Amino acid sequence: MKVIVPVKRVPDTAGEKKIDDGTMTVDRESVESVLCPVNEFAIEEAVRLKENQGAEVKVLLMGPESAQPVVRKALSYGLDSGLQITDEALAGSDAIGTAKVIAKALEGEEFDLVIFGNQSTDARTCVVPAAVAEILGLPSLTYARHLEVDGDKVVVHREHEEGWDVVESTLPAIVSVVEAINEPRYPSFKGIMAAKSKPLDVKSAGDIGVDTSQVGQDSAAAVLTSFEPRPPKEAGTIVEDDGSGTAASQLADWMASKKFV
Repeated sequence: MKVIVPVKRVPDTAGEKKIDDGTMTVDRESVESVLCPVNEFAIEEAVRLKENQGAEVKVLLMGPESAQPVVRKALSYGLDSGLQITDEALAGSDAIGTAKVIAKALEGEEFDLVIFGNQSTDARTCVVPAAVAEILGLPSLTYARHLEVDGDKVVVHREHEEGWDVVESTLPAIVSVVEAINEPRYPSFKGIMAAKSKPLDVKSAGDIGVDTSQVGQDSAAAVLTSFEPRPPKEAGTIVEDDGSGTAASQLADWMASKKFV
């Protein structure tokens, strides 16, 4: 069985994010970049399939050359090889543009299962896994909190507001997992050292057949037109109950002014 795990380089969630005035996109060089934490849950599921069923696992990343340490970090968990799609023409791609690139990359690979994290911590659109499945014409099993592979079939417990549904599909398929699915392991020192020499193929948009007129910032449907720095934190409003019964109406008025009610 062959498994591919797409991952993303994101700004550190604890860092102070900035918007580049010129490109109107996140300035990814102004803050430390890391492997998206949600990807670790997808990686853990892939590693378990490798351990339990002998799966061959490849990590896939779309990002600049400077994102290569993120690929190596993913490999340190025990994955077998990596594929990085690097091209200046891809910069500024929105979720759909990103899905087009990932889908093209997958078309050139052999796989039975693609395991995504259900979202990235910088955009949180939650649409890329389903968009990739739509482009490739493959089954999409989203919000998985449990995953099993049995022969040519994949079964997931799909999380929703009232609990979960049991959904199954034949392979190949696209699955996106939520954080409740497992507890990711830490890379071992041996894994970190081994990751440095594992095979990593770097390709351009042209290498995988991407039409660059359909991706990148100029083709993005989601466009940022303006932004403002976050205002400084203001002092809170204190409503005191003096026994007259006016506190409740004051609280209701305040909530209405903030559009909470």
